[in-house]
Amino acid sequence: MNDIGGAKGVAQEIKEIRVERIMEMIPHRYPMLLVDRVIDVVPNQSATGIKNVSVNEPFFVGHFPRRPVMPGVMIVEAMAQTAAVLVVATLGAEAESKLVYFMAVDKARFRKPVTPGDTLHIHVTKEQSRGAVWKFSAVAKVNGASVAEATYTAMIMDD
Repeated sequence: MNDIGGAKGVAQEIKEIRVERIMEMIPHRYPMLLVDRVIDVVPNQSATGIKNVSVNEPFFVGHFPRRPVMPGVMIVEAMAQTAAVLVVATLGAEAESKLVYFMAVDKARFRKPVTPGDTLHIHVTKEQSRGAVWKFSAVAKVNGASVAEATYTAMIMDD
């Protein structure tokens, strides 16, 4: 596993960030931590989050219990968490004490239901950043097929 490091401003690919490191990078915890692993991180450019969807997810208790479907807002949240890991991987250790807040979600589309047993691959790309404001696009896929997509804007703020 590669660790986060390198010279600031240099896009050095990070092969994998495991959940223990993710929890050091972003403040989310169960039941709201929706990213199990982040792979193929290119700081300041892109990352892919992995979410293994389990029947034991707390939202399945009330979200169509007879036919459990992952709520779209939770997929968008997983996209945002993947982007937050990309932000910290880009900015370095000083960003670990900051929070990444949603400002806007645009063009959200949900193509297919996500159900227990699915593995989400969340592809996040940084579109732009100006100061503390970053814009991303994301596509979530299961078995290579798009299940959701969105663009969103976030602001990096002190905790």
